Amino acid sequence: MTDTGGAPGGEGADTPTPSQGVPQAHAPGSGEPNRPEDHTASPATPPRGWQAPDAQAAPPTPPPGWQHGPGHRPEALPPFGAQPQFQQPQFQQPRWNPHGLGKPGVIALRPLNIGDILDGAITAIRRHALLVLGIGAVMAVIGAAVTFVLQKYLFTDLERFPSTVRLGPAATNEELRDAVFGTFGDAVLVLVSQTLVSTFLLTVTTGLMAAVMGRAVLGREVSFGLAWREVQPRLLPLLGVAFGYALLTTIGVVLCIFPGVLAWVFWALAAPALVLERGTFREAFARSVKLVGGAFWRVLGVLLLARIIGSFFESIIQLPFTIGSGTFSQMLNPAKVIVPGTGDLLLASAGQIIAGTISIPFIALVTVIVYLDQRMRREGMDIELARAAGVQPPQAW
Repeated sequence: MTDTGGAPGGEGADTPTPSQGVPQAHAPGSGEPNRPEDHTASPATPPRGWQAPDAQAAPPTPPPGWQHGPGHRPEALPPFGAQPQFQQPQFQQPRWNPHGLGKPGVIALRPLNIGDILDGAITAIRRHALLVLGIGAVMAVIGAAVTFVLQKYLFTDLERFPSTVRLGPAATNEELRDAVFGTFGDAVLVLVSQTLVSTFLLTVTTGLMAAVMGRAVLGREVSFGLAWREVQPRLLPLLGVAFGYALLTTIGVVLCIFPGVLAWVFWALAAPALVLERGTFREAFARSVKLVGGAFWRVLGVLLLARIIGSFFESIIQLPFTIGSGTFSQMLNPAKVIVPGTGDLLLASAGQIIAGTISIPFIALVTVIVYLDQRMRREGMDIELARAAGVQPPQAW
């Protein structure tokens, strides 16, 4: 017999009482009314299973060896049936890589600055010195030969210039005009012809260097045979692009400097676009204008800096040959007219060949790297080059 009322002592002593904090539950319909609780007599003991607010808000203690964050595996798992604790994934900021998507070849696969462009040209010359300097030597010999012929046969009136100086006040205006305009006319003709020939040869060299850089930027070996195999199908369009570019820029400079500068910058990337994209004559010029558009001043600054550096090295190398040919003494004494002979012209041509062997490839390589840089900036070519080189792009996080 069980007594639910439970007097103290006996069998009902084990039954919990309201004074212990747990109220008695009565079966529904028993008819026994609920007795009011005496709050003064019962202590403030919370019911079973209740937790303090602080304890309820505190997160459960993770099991030993559990580490949060990417790259870690828990050593102990929560017990079965426990509520899983989800955490917000922690992302790390992308780490900057100085080589972008890598540097399999002579340049890094990322947008380049001026130092990277110049360093890439010098690195290409060092790694492929025989090929690059060999092409530069051939172009320098052609340029020096054309310059020698122009100076030898177009400076005919220069020999009569000393007699013009000795004419004195007795000379008529017609004699002075014929002598002066005849001499300076030949000088301007020689200067324009040299500019046309040098621009033509430099543009052809740029197209050849585009074939070299197409493999050097991927870190692959390149030879003259491979470069020639790449350029040969587009040799005639390349010569057409070189002649058109040289003619238009020279005419623009002669008529007015500003149109010549615009043509020189906007069409500077036509030769590498023709060789590497295998386009046509018109497509090459259109691609050059598209790539330069929006970056005119930057392209102008890089190309102008390359020309200044090339001219500086040419001046240093040609200085001994200039002194030997008598041109330097002419600069120190302008009143004394010195007519260069055949030996002087040959000596000056030798200095031009040595200087052009280095400066021509350097300027051409800078132009090709500017083309690659513009495509990496505008068209994401660095990703294509990384895939072609087999470089695994670094993870962003």
